[in-house]
Amino acid sequence: MLTRLCLGLTLLAAPAVGQSFDTRAEAAYMIDQTTGTVLLEKNANEALPPASMSKLMTLYMTFEAVADGRLTLGEELPVSAHAASFGGSTMFLDTTDRVSVEDLIRGIIVLSGNDACVVLAEAISPDGTEAGFARMMTSRARQLGMEDSVFQNSSGWPAAGHVMSMKDLAILAERLIEDFPTYYPLFAEQEFAFDGRAPANTRNRNPLLGLGIGVDGLKTGHTQEAGFGLTGSAEQGDRRVIFVITGLDTAAQRAEEAERLVTWAFRQFAQKELGSAGTYIAEAPVWMGSKTSVDLVLPEDTDLLVPILNEDGVEATVSYRGPLEAPISEGDSVAELVITFEGLPETRLPLVAGESIDRGGFTPTLRTAAQVLMEKAGLTEVIDTAAETLAVEPAS
Repeated sequence: MLTRLCLGLTLLAAPAVGQSFDTRAEAAYMIDQTTGTVLLEKNANEALPPASMSKLMTLYMTFEAVADGRLTLGEELPVSAHAASFGGSTMFLDTTDRVSVEDLIRGIIVLSGNDACVVLAEAISPDGTEAGFARMMTSRARQLGMEDSVFQNSSGWPAAGHVMSMKDLAILAERLIEDFPTYYPLFAEQEFAFDGRAPANTRNRNPLLGLGIGVDGLKTGHTQEAGFGLTGSAEQGDRRVIFVITGLDTAAQRAEEAERLVTWAFRQFAQKELGSAGTYIAEAPVWMGSKTSVDLVLPEDTDLLVPILNEDGVEATVSYRGPLEAPISEGDSVAELVITFEGLPETRLPLVAGESIDRGGFTPTLRTAAQVLMEKAGLTEVIDTAAETLAVEPAS
């Protein structure tokens, strides 16, 4: 069963009325990447049409292909008739072109080129088709922990069953930032005039770039079905936030909502130290072990983001499925610290075993068996009575 314990953590902020962000977006998700604190969650796990925001998955897989040598940035790729057939946002490629991987990447990031996506997709796909690449995208998404994403194409072009959740997009954004720091600065590039052939399509559609609020990525999206959306990230000082919104009615509304969200995240919260690696949080009972309990500790130095209005303490919860069964190795992830502020989503932080617990011998096994039998019989004095009956020394 799920066992819960309540703790008082004086470093956490008290619940603060009015701390939540009321968004007009159909769905939204925001996380403080530095601390892992979830700041906004609205229909975040709902699978919705992502429009061009799904191009981030094509970019991620392109960066992987460059990293492992399947592609090089200077390699020039041919443009198929299928790639050249796309409308909407394009690089205006045709079948006579051969375009470098680097230009195609910039064409996706800055120009949102549907044609560029297909060129890269066909180059990476195991069968040379965009459909084959889309299947790769879905499979790779699962490996990255994106459970609500299914891809039918490489660009986000409207297609039945092509969906992503806002939380999945945030996971993807975080992986792009962490896994490919060399390429991430490309997302802040505001203009790319490819070959001079599309003067009307040279500017990055991200409305927050250049506003001086720390936004440096990532990708807008818009279709009639999806509405206007944005997967973004911003860094101020030592903090970085990642946010995703979708379903806005206009580009202006998207810009306004995104800026409000970033401003709120940086002005209304402060970073506080929760504890260093190894800090004791609680203990959990152990089943069939050489010891009857194990300390639950923080796996690493941990900060938490808290509302600035109050810092008097809050009740947190330790959640685990218990009792934990031995053997347990020191550092095993065995529980979660669940923290909730009024009006905000809960934040879950991992807790690990503070020591190793071996499988018990005869005495712990006897004690466990006796406890089970006595509990079923409704008796309370379990362990010592059973041990004394068989002249066995109770385990300490």
